[in-house]
Amino acid sequence: MQLEALLNYPRALPTMPRSVSDLLAEMNKEDPSPKRVGDLIARDPALTTRVLRLSNSAFFRVSRKIGNADEAVALLGMTHVRSLVMAAALGASFKNIPGMDLKQFWRYSLRVADISRSLAGILRQNEGNAFTAGLIHCIGELVMHIAMPDEMMPIDMLTSPLDLQRGIAEQNAFGYTYADVSAGMVEKWQFPREMVSALRHQIAPFEGEHYDTLGGIIHLAAWRARAEEIHLDNNGLVATFPDMVGLSLGLDLDSVLGKDPAEWSFSHALGAFVD
Repeated sequence: MQLEALLNYPRALPTMPRSVSDLLAEMNKEDPSPKRVGDLIARDPALTTRVLRLSNSAFFRVSRKIGNADEAVALLGMTHVRSLVMAAALGASFKNIPGMDLKQFWRYSLRVADISRSLAGILRQNEGNAFTAGLIHCIGELVMHIAMPDEMMPIDMLTSPLDLQRGIAEQNAFGYTYADVSAGMVEKWQFPREMVSALRHQIAPFEGEHYDTLGGIIHLAAWRARAEEIHLDNNGLVATFPDMVGLSLGLDLDSVLGKDPAEWSFSHALGAFVD
């Protein structure tokens, strides 16, 4: 299936609920209203429930229990609330996808989001944008499995969805990758250009005329999270570290591995995605 046809395949690209579309429109404004954002979340009971479950998970380490949407906006800030809204919407949109272990996929995606936020802090980049981009960077993989399960099956057998060489395998088979699909998807959802560009160039963020810092952050975060999922040992980490991307960002292997928030607990956050 060609990329354009895939992005327009009606059952592959979930339609954002009206509540989420209105929220994204408000949060994309230069000066979004926290009160209106809270009101829009509160109008959708299912969305409110999922946002509050994520807000109160160990993942965000809030100092007290968040009881409503207004408190979530006030305590977490607009960028994190945007992440929560997207997480809640996407978690509800993708269910029972052939060839995908969704619990593993969301665990991996949350891990990439967390590492991206951490690396953005080192580089003095926007941590909220890095978290959101990390969270949704691989959504294209789900779309591809929904739209063309028969074509994806032989690739999955040879190269698992979270394999370090997955992008190369998809490029060779289709002429595009999950990164292109993810970028096309968020572009349709009218995400900021910076985020669309980062997702599109995440596999090769510094090739040719492109120099995409956020894409480079996602690249390193995805490498680390995939290495964890496939249980690479120290020798494997050294052998596979994307040193050219690290060099471009001024980050070496030790800095990428060493900047690790203490013992994240994913159990509650995962429940909000897969229940």
